[in-house]
Amino acid sequence: MSEASETEKQAAKAAYAHKSKIGGQALIEGVMMKGAFRGAMACRLPNGEIDLETWEEKVRWRDDPKTGKPVLVRPWYAKVPLVRGCVNFVTSMVTGYRCMMKAAEKQYDEEIDAFCEWKKKNKKFDKLSEAEQKELFMQWYPKKRQELDEEKKKEDKKFVPGPAPDAETIERRWDYLRKASEHYDYEEPSKFEKWLDDKLGDKVFGIISVLAMIIGVVLAIGLFMYLPKWIVSWVPPLGKNRIVKSIAEGVVKIVLFVSYMALTGCAKSIRRTYEYHGAEHKTIACFEAALPLTVENVRKQVRFHPRCGTSFIFLVLLISIFFGCFNPYVIVWKRVLFGFALLPLIMGVSYELIRIAGRYTNVCTKILSAPGLWIQRITTKEPHDDQIEIAIAAMTPCIPENLEDDEW
Repeated sequence: MSEASETEKQAAKAAYAHKSKIGGQALIEGVMMKGAFRGAMACRLPNGEIDLETWEEKVRWRDDPKTGKPVLVRPWYAKVPLVRGCVNFVTSMVTGYRCMMKAAEKQYDEEIDAFCEWKKKNKKFDKLSEAEQKELFMQWYPKKRQELDEEKKKEDKKFVPGPAPDAETIERRWDYLRKASEHYDYEEPSKFEKWLDDKLGDKVFGIISVLAMIIGVVLAIGLFMYLPKWIVSWVPPLGKNRIVKSIAEGVVKIVLFVSYMALTGCAKSIRRTYEYHGAEHKTIACFEAALPLTVENVRKQVRFHPRCGTSFIFLVLLISIFFGCFNPYVIVWKRVLFGFALLPLIMGVSYELIRIAGRYTNVCTKILSAPGLWIQRITTKEPHDDQIEIAIAAMTPCIPENLEDDEW
């Protein structure tokens, strides 16, 4: 390739470089991405394969009276500053939680569980030759599949079992389960878990998900709204001045937030989620740099991004210090209620600031983004190539044909 054509190619890339509105979230062994018109989630299944699920976002179009071309109609709240921040936060939380639960479900496979349990009971299984292992499996699988179908039928009367597996199907399942069991983190269920499964069946996961959401909300309110105010209330000198009191509460919030993120990151499962978080950021950065979405290109990108949800939450904590200065109450529970009432306004202001930081690059936005980017050193980790593959798989369906529709 000539030097001139290489320069033209680089110029073309620069012309398409832009700040994308595509955002994402790390999941359990996966990544969710959401674009202007389409969302997608990609997960690494226990057998090592990539599972991709996409959905269309609800959008409305109208013909431009001047040009006659279709123009995207944004909902009213998307045009109203402060309001759009609250709405986007809630919708993102709902979508993110739904995808997180789906990702968790994808990591569970009743057949893999049964296969791992069967192998564990057959202590001599691993010492047998592959042919002998396969022969034992061919005898065990049809009976176990029938048992699992009967259990499903008891739990769901509408469930219709499939035909008895033939030799070819059993052989395929042997290849699948043998490979999947190498990646599957099997733990023998406790007596309590077995009791729950017997009593509630498939409803267990839904009930646990709801309880987890309720506990998460209560924990967030208690840890980041009540506890800081309660701690500061035990230091009388800090309560004499509203501004000092608000700053002290804000500092405690930030210390708790950073400590919580750092401590949870010590867990193996959470650290892997942080690695997927890094893969998500790197993939978006690669797309914004107008580079082809390849593992090699993504790997070179920085894992910190100014539009990250972590930066948004940290910005909320900082902005809450300013608004806390106007809290007229002294009693802890009243201060909590007043702070809760101000939360929509705080989120709205934070969202507008994060929009500015994501759209422009100058001294002011760099200062604005700096604290959140620093926190991302905790909440993002350098991803492995297989995690980058997941992020690319989730990102690709979300890229619109017309890049103008993707301008942040």
